[in-house]
Amino acid sequence: MNRNSFSSSNKSPYRFFLPFYLVLAFLAGVAFSIYYIKTHSTFFQKDSKKIDEVLYYLDKFYVDSFNREDVIEIMLNNTLQQLDPHSAYSNAEEDKILEESLEGAFEGIGIQFSIMHDTITVVAAISGGPSQKKGILTGDKIVTVNGENVAGVGIENEQVMKLLRGKKNTKVDVGVKRDGFSEIYNYEIIRDVIPTYTVDVAYMINNETGYIKINQFGATTATEFAKSLQQLKNEGMQALILDLRGNSGGYLDAGIMVCDELLPDGEMIVYTEGLRVKTEKIYATSYGNFEKGKLIVLIDDFSASASEIVAGAVQDNDRGWVVGRRSFGKGLVQRQIKLKDGSSFRITTSRYHTPSGRCIQKDYKDGLDAYYEELANRILNGEMENQDSIKFDDSQKFYTKKGRVVYGGGGIMPDVFVPIDRDDNLQAFYQLLNSGFLYQFAFDYTSKNQDFLKRKFPTPKAFIENMQVSETLYYTLIRQYKKENQKSLSLNSESENRIKLWLKALVGRVLYRDEGFYPVINQIDKTIIEALKLGKENEN
Repeated sequence: MNRNSFSSSNKSPYRFFLPFYLVLAFLAGVAFSIYYIKTHSTFFQKDSKKIDEVLYYLDKFYVDSFNREDVIEIMLNNTLQQLDPHSAYSNAEEDKILEESLEGAFEGIGIQFSIMHDTITVVAAISGGPSQKKGILTGDKIVTVNGENVAGVGIENEQVMKLLRGKKNTKVDVGVKRDGFSEIYNYEIIRDVIPTYTVDVAYMINNETGYIKINQFGATTATEFAKSLQQLKNEGMQALILDLRGNSGGYLDAGIMVCDELLPDGEMIVYTEGLRVKTEKIYATSYGNFEKGKLIVLIDDFSASASEIVAGAVQDNDRGWVVGRRSFGKGLVQRQIKLKDGSSFRITTSRYHTPSGRCIQKDYKDGLDAYYEELANRILNGEMENQDSIKFDDSQKFYTKKGRVVYGGGGIMPDVFVPIDRDDNLQAFYQLLNSGFLYQFAFDYTSKNQDFLKRKFPTPKAFIENMQVSETLYYTLIRQYKKENQKSLSLNSESENRIKLWLKALVGRVLYRDEGFYPVINQIDKTIIEALKLGKENEN
């Protein structure tokens, strides 16, 4: 079925009258516009007069010179931010950059970011980009750029993009603060062309279980996902693990088309409700290529928007299981309105609801600060480490298609909770990883030995199955770290094993991108281990 195709006939009786109807429609539109302007002009005039009045007195009396356009943009942005966390104004340049990140290539350090508490916060390090290769993680806070403080100084989105984007092979130094660690980590990042694929990897974890990781929902996601599904089915896939951890969303249509591949015909995917817009319900079609196999969706606290729609639809329709930690809770529908100067603003028109009736959006009535602090508070209240720390509201109790209890209140609560991976026996490993040294060492080693490694391991499969980190390579890494950083390491067998595995995975990423990385690192991923256990327990 081609959902974008429409049939037509040259024999249609409406063909000859089409120009007439077009003219009629045009005249009706003009008449309505005149009526609308006349009946609403008082509203627009009153408010615009007030703004013009303020600007007039600023022009006349303000102590310093100022850019009139900048003042208007600040007014617009601040006004929209007061409405909800996701209504926003963006100028033409910001719009262009956002569109490029979802549809086209661009050059920079490869992060999605948001300014939270006057601090640049990494929403996602784009897979395969220079930031990810250096070890930048979701949730990292960028506090310095090229030695200059950028935290708590009122930095704007446009300034951040000017600082971080740039031509390929140019350098930028960033200082990063990471939750749970007191040290500021410094990274030298070489800008590059940012990859735009959205499916990081698709491979068979075992003889019957496939694994697909989607990093965001972009213009090509549906095509990439469909291709990955077919590839894995050809390899014998009977069960699928769909990894949406760290996926902050993107295009709603892409998320819906992914759901359509997984849900049977007629199952509800999502519905939207708003005060001034018509309720819209979206259902799966018969299009799907994986409607019956076992399905497990992985989420975490950085899974948002379209990711939550997919997870909620799978859970509420009892199509599969959701594993991980409670998702972010971003369920506001935005409409983007273009202005004449190329700028635009996004306003919230409705809210996303899962098929059972849960509103995905978390509460924001206490203001923006409280809204963004909520994620950090999950760490403080123990929610990230202990399921018992999560307090459910009985007024937010809903039921899946088969009668299982699920809870609303913001975000998607998984069926199986997996705590954040923190182990006191891994301090040396975290020290190497957070400093960026492990990434740099892996890159340098692989770059120098690439020809030899490719001859020895000519395919990702050969690398994964046969490559072993030797004791010589491991101790070279340790000695070099101590020499360059003048710091000791509290090594033990747990840290040693974890360092070796990550070193192998990072070498694999340099050689074979994510095809050489995820199959290695997923071997010790607790969430994936739980997903595999769940799939086995629920065999039909």
